Amino acid sequence: MASNNLNRGLTGKDLITVGIFSALYFVINFIFMLLGGLHPLIWILMPGFIALFSGIPFMLMCAKVQKPWAVLLMGIITGLIYFVTGQFTVVILVTFVISCSLAELARAVTKYGSFQGNTAAFVLFSLGMTGSPLPLWLMRDSFLSQISSQGIPADYLETLKAVSSPAMLFVLFAAPVVGAIFGAYITRGMFKKHFVKAGIV
Repeated sequence: MASNNLNRGLTGKDLITVGIFSALYFVINFIFMLLGGLHPLIWILMPGFIALFSGIPFMLMCAKVQKPWAVLLMGIITGLIYFVTGQFTVVILVTFVISCSLAELARAVTKYGSFQGNTAAFVLFSLGMTGSPLPLWLMRDSFLSQISSQGIPADYLETLKAVSSPAMLFVLFAAPVVGAIFGAYITRGMFKKHFVKAGIV
């Protein structure tokens, strides 16, 4: 199936499919973004939580659209929504473009029909959300000033400063890797017949 689709671009049906699963992915994003307001540690671990619970929309999209650019489109849609609404800095656009480009490469190398290849793509894709907390390390002072001006409570900011250590930066990147792997296998277990039908093994 996949090999026959490689010479064709995304059709209108494909774009609708990507749009639907992108919307589901964004809803999961938004839920954990709201939960991140409860405690800074939840916000820093947010990319990992999102990866764990978003395996269903991502992996099913990969099964239904075994063509180039679907993953990149999903990432750009998510990054642009966050950026244009003023939720995050331009860093999230950069991380999504990089992570989605690598994810597209992983899918292309594995010919779009491999569960392992799509899992690797999901891991890379999930790293895109690290662009949300990452400015805390890249541009600490200006970022803290920015979110303070947006009405973030002082006690939240103080806790955020305390937990954003160099060691936590490693956790920030490790969490979506672990979450994506578990999320992919959970999805395959729930929708095994669908993956078999799509030719993804």
